[in-house]
Amino acid sequence: MTATSPLLSLPGAVAADAPDEGVAAHYGDPLREQRRLAEGRGFVDLSNRGVVRVSGPDRLSWLHSLTTQHLTDLKPGDATVTLVLSPHGHIEHAMYVVDDGEALWAHVEPGTAPALVTFLDRMRFLLRVEVEDLTDAYAVVFEPRTEPTGDDGVVVRRTAEGRELFLPRERLAEYGASHADPAGVWAYEALRVAAYRPRVGNETDHRTIVHELGWIDTAVHLNKGCYRGQETVARVQNLGRPPRRLVFLHLDGTEEKLPVHGAPVELDGRQIGFVTSSARHHELGTIALALVKRNTAVDAVLTADGVPASQEVVVPA
Repeated sequence: MTATSPLLSLPGAVAADAPDEGVAAHYGDPLREQRRLAEGRGFVDLSNRGVVRVSGPDRLSWLHSLTTQHLTDLKPGDATVTLVLSPHGHIEHAMYVVDDGEALWAHVEPGTAPALVTFLDRMRFLLRVEVEDLTDAYAVVFEPRTEPTGDDGVVVRRTAEGRELFLPRERLAEYGASHADPAGVWAYEALRVAAYRPRVGNETDHRTIVHELGWIDTAVHLNKGCYRGQETVARVQNLGRPPRRLVFLHLDGTEEKLPVHGAPVELDGRQIGFVTSSARHHELGTIALALVKRNTAVDAVLTADGVPASQEVVVPA
């Protein structure tokens, strides 16, 4: 397990619970921290996430053949998301990647880098690739800005939301001391939920497939060669009918409790799904993501852990 972040020593820091233990949940005012991130200010300590580096001249074609995304033409500095599926097409890992021209860098869910590296090492065969778990050496920091950093030794992954820094871990304390407006993972997660972005371990279980989460549009390339789990992806894409679908829930703001991960989602007293993530948003109030049965009416009023909730469609029924 990654060591506790030195940024937990910043004023007001309150430690997060699983799956984000080791970093701050907030620094005293989660809603204000959200607003600052939405305005393009501050940073989020994501140093609990795993960091994997794949080097060697065959790295892109090799990962292209193993994962869901088209990677052979990935240009230095370009960011994408690629998934590792089981042989039956169930989601095992999400890799948030960028190539720096010499190696591909990826950050993954906390605690999952060793299993991912073990799998990738088994698949190297005679190809010219090297796989390293650099979680102990590098920390991920999110900034809601896109301008260049100008920092030596920092790999940057730019996205529509901002930029993610692969920062040498020994520089993390210095970074926190020299940057204003830290935000905790509660703020980061609230913005993630509001943007419908799935997370492995929250929105997934042992049988989740890409179509259920809407990842088919952003993390899967449908016109590439074979990869593990492709048969399931192709079958569902051609025939339709994934068994479940991700929905966004607006929860009744009069209730104080926040539904926990795994809490039942019900329709007319019958369970039709479960809560995957929930948060308090600075503008939307209490919100959640949930997996429900595909044929659940999109206009049905549901209850999440007993709290009335209206739906927004993420994955069409």
